[in-house]
Amino acid sequence: MLKKVFFCLFTAVLCGSSLYAAPGKIIEIRKKASLNPSVYFAGDAVSPAVAASMRTFLGVCGWFEPVNSPEKADYSVIAENAPGSTVIIRLIQGKSQIAAWRFRSGIAPRELAKSAVDAIIERAFEQLEVSGFCRSRIAFGVETAPGVRNIFICDIDGGNVEQLTRYRTLNVEPCWSANAKSIFFSKYNSSGIDVIETTVASPRRSRLISAARGLNTGAAVSPDGSELALIMSFDRKVDLYILGLTKRFRRRLTSGIAVEASPCWSPDGKKLAFVSDRTGSPRIYVCNRDGSQLQRLPTIGADAVTPAWSKNNKIAYATRINGAYTIAVYDMKTGENRQIITAPGNWESPEWAADNRQIVCKRGSGSDSALFVVDTKTGNQRILLKTGSRLFDPAWSPCQKRFTAAGRN
Repeated sequence: MLKKVFFCLFTAVLCGSSLYAAPGKIIEIRKKASLNPSVYFAGDAVSPAVAASMRTFLGVCGWFEPVNSPEKADYSVIAENAPGSTVIIRLIQGKSQIAAWRFRSGIAPRELAKSAVDAIIERAFEQLEVSGFCRSRIAFGVETAPGVRNIFICDIDGGNVEQLTRYRTLNVEPCWSANAKSIFFSKYNSSGIDVIETTVASPRRSRLISAARGLNTGAAVSPDGSELALIMSFDRKVDLYILGLTKRFRRRLTSGIAVEASPCWSPDGKKLAFVSDRTGSPRIYVCNRDGSQLQRLPTIGADAVTPAWSKNNKIAYATRINGAYTIAVYDMKTGENRQIITAPGNWESPEWAADNRQIVCKRGSGSDSALFVVDTKTGNQRILLKTGSRLFDPAWSPCQKRFTAAGRN
């Protein structure tokens, strides 16, 4: 299916399913192994809403294994109401309290839980260097009507779903800005495809980024937010370009009869990975940001597509093995190639989380589709969203600054 989509960039994809339905709770978690520390949560001394939200984000953050007994836990987290309309979150290791935070109880329970679990992650995994992970969000496409797709966003547990765009056309391939305040996406029109940027916060504002004749698609923002890689075809060649966002310029990186697609940036912004059919079928290539030193990535499987480059220099991609698409990861430092999913279905469009460990991707099976979060370290999988509508193109945002606690003990 991905190969067909790759070679049909000029046409809309066939649509036709029910309208979007709000997600329910997490309905499936598949576990192969746990390399995470165990955590026990005690929340009888706070409101049920706060306790439920704490359990949710401790469970979905991907960095702890929840257990039902403090005796079996590496860490215990205790939440309790305190004077002055505050909630105290205590982190216990063994029999010793190693940290505590105060949060204003007026904060919405979900936001309090996100900030509390972020603080716990940052204390328990000081080497992680990721702040505000639970406040990151995931953008994705939803088929809202036959022939119509719009962009939505949700929290990392699949909750707090918001519709970002409301067009009567196809809107695909969302990409977050470097500061996570806006989303770039490709919008189909009667004569081609444009790249639009829309702010996430209300009131939402949109601006046209690229509307050259033909294709303007596959937008990918550079790590510093100053440039945009994309695919353009104004001269009837489907090639890779870079556009300046802060200083206006256009630079061509490829030229020829090959069809290019799906660019993504290296973590230092000096290289790009992208898909090309120059050898007859889709493969992943890497080049410098000026187009020089082009090299083919030694991927596994056939028809390797949709690369995503993590900050610790690994490239996740979809590839066809035994007739179905699955997800693999190539380590740019060691050269290791590893298939991380063996479950049935077509697994597509991987995108890294800011923790460089988890990815979000789409799983399709017949006419059904769902978004999954997959731990590339353990192989654990959980459903992020499954609705009555087809879902597409998930993209995980950079981390956002978390709410500040009222104090730290």
